[in-house]
Amino acid sequence: MQLAVSSWVALAFAALAVQCDASHGQAPENTPAARPPNIVLIVADDLGWGELGCYGQTKIHTPNIDRLAADGMRFTQFYAGAPVCAPSRCALLTGLHSGHGFIRNNIEVMPEGQLPIPDATVTLAERLKSAGYATSGVGKWGLGGPTSAGQPNLQGFDHWFGFLCQRAAQHHYPTSLWRDRQLELLDANRQDNAVYAPDLCADEAVKFVREPHAAPFFLYAAFTLPHLALQVPDDALAQYVGTFPDAPYDGRQGYLPHKTPHAAYAAMVTKLDDYVGRICAALRERDLERDTVVFFISDNGPTYERTGGADSDFFASSGPMRGRKGSVYEGGLRVPLIARWTDHIQANCVSDLPCAVWDFTPTLLALAGAPPPAELDGVDLTPTLLNRGAQMRHEYLYWEFPDYGGQQAARFGDWKAVRRDMQLGNSALELYDLAHDVGETRDLAAAQPEVVARALEILRAAHRRSPEFPLPLVDTLR
Repeated sequence: MQLAVSSWVALAFAALAVQCDASHGQAPENTPAARPPNIVLIVADDLGWGELGCYGQTKIHTPNIDRLAADGMRFTQFYAGAPVCAPSRCALLTGLHSGHGFIRNNIEVMPEGQLPIPDATVTLAERLKSAGYATSGVGKWGLGGPTSAGQPNLQGFDHWFGFLCQRAAQHHYPTSLWRDRQLELLDANRQDNAVYAPDLCADEAVKFVREPHAAPFFLYAAFTLPHLALQVPDDALAQYVGTFPDAPYDGRQGYLPHKTPHAAYAAMVTKLDDYVGRICAALRERDLERDTVVFFISDNGPTYERTGGADSDFFASSGPMRGRKGSVYEGGLRVPLIARWTDHIQANCVSDLPCAVWDFTPTLLALAGAPPPAELDGVDLTPTLLNRGAQMRHEYLYWEFPDYGGQQAARFGDWKAVRRDMQLGNSALELYDLAHDVGETRDLAAAQPEVVARALEILRAAHRRSPEFPLPLVDTLR
């Protein structure tokens, strides 16, 4: 029997998209509580736009995330900060796009960690802490190792539990995790894979929600699922074994082998969905749903086809879009965003506002009642979320990524400009009309010289030179 999102969910979301696009949402006219809301920001790892039931997935069961969308607002044109982990998380936590942010690619540091954000960086957690929030993070960090200035306890988090290093996070049965600045050994995993790290991180997230808090709290739950390797507990795997055609993966294309890779991947996504359900249940148990805004996003698009046993084609992981992780086409950058705040954000609503992870800093500061600094690239999304006042729109959204040949992209209106292979000296620009070609199949650059000229202005103006992440073709134009 094939597991699929139930027909009522699929029909409901199709109908509601029409309703909410027409109304732009009508949030209840409630006066916000005197105390700012608690904030829960849940981040998936390499989850594709099309891998959730509420975004059209039919093979993987995600009832809790689908319910979160049904109870809140689902964005259809929301973007990651970059097509890989570290720079996307940097954009999320600093409010700066990758043309201005410090981290613009994954750079490994030995023996543990990635290139750290500098001490001078002011993160979202630091800003919320200054606004009176208790702050906690779980899951995957990737912005600095244990002895660096980028360590999360030095970047605004009162508590941290999980991985600091992205390489280590690729194994879901590790022998240790970081609790604040202390290494916590998982002795059971030295002999046998008995302790599933994502479960431990979910336990910590739920524990934090259940604790009494004198101040509003910020929970950053950056889970490592469904990033490879294909590893999931047997009880989670069992619900999918035999559901799909499934040939064993031998491990020759990276990561670990698995007997039933399709079932394993689906089970990892559903396991992530279970964690979302547990956090929401903890909020409900404490009667905090009206006092807490919950966001769910992914850090970038789905993994490359066949790498590590993944099969993004089989699951239509990018939806109708071109590209995956590592690509600045839509499939590598466009990701889910769901927002729920009971009695404040209208339920059953869909927004087509183009926006990006660097909008989180001004948005969450607005929710916290704190003024955002002027130097941010993001805009405040609360007018859309709460249907109050005029929504400021981006003149453009911008990405640069010095890896995978060197890439740039910008979205302005419905136009999308892309440059690839820049490290090889390629300056050719591709131009797509996303309103009519979300799959980016028809390059219109030759037919639209004025739009190309505007795109080139944006690609030049949005880039700031970085000694750590050179992009020579653009650096020479500044």
